[in-house]
Amino acid sequence: MYALSEKGERIRAMFGSIAPRYDFLNRLLSLGIDRRWRRFAVGKIGVSGSGKVLDVATGTGDVALEIASQTAPSLEIVGIDFCKEMVDLGKVKVAGSRFAGRISLQVAPCEDIPFPDQTFDAATISFGIRNVVDRPAGLAEMHRVLKGGGRVVILEFSTPTLPVFKQLYHFYFLKVLPKIGGMFSRMSAYQYLPDSVLEFPSRDEFKGMMSQVGFQNVQHFDLTGGIATVYLGVKKAS
Repeated sequence: MYALSEKGERIRAMFGSIAPRYDFLNRLLSLGIDRRWRRFAVGKIGVSGSGKVLDVATGTGDVALEIASQTAPSLEIVGIDFCKEMVDLGKVKVAGSRFAGRISLQVAPCEDIPFPDQTFDAATISFGIRNVVDRPAGLAEMHRVLKGGGRVVILEFSTPTLPVFKQLYHFYFLKVLPKIGGMFSRMSAYQYLPDSVLEFPSRDEFKGMMSQVGFQNVQHFDLTGGIATVYLGVKKAS
């Protein structure tokens, strides 16, 4: 079994501690905009009809459910996450949905995806790649399990490019968000969030990382003034 680094274990434990409030705080702190970002990202997976899609860092299953809502009933969705507490909550959510028969969730890290080569027609990861300690390994694993011609769609927080908007964003992200998060959950977790976003590679650096593991036609789409970014890459057709 894959052994997380000390940093990875700390991150996993942090997410486990905030799991019960995770969905509520996502809606509150993003003013509900995160739903629109997920819909946009899922719209880029490019799978129609039957097939199999992997949702990495699935958390409580929001993206897996969104994939099911946008795709044919014959499409199967598999979600993995390194945090058992998140997966347990996701299983309850999925079981109570109309998509229960199409979605399965299990505990596994991005750096060690427990499926054979060329299993999936597409792969997604939303707000999770910045929490992957060994990002090149995680990206390489997603590339490995994709079929030739399959897409990876990555949704992640970004730093806005417009100066005035960037200043307002940093004030909210660094000063306001941790305090609101701390009212309902662990403040340290919501101090980690802005720190992890600010430490994340630039758009061009991250696209370069995707290209280095084999993804082609790598591009990005900024959302809501650059607060979030969707990255898209394609595995070379066999």
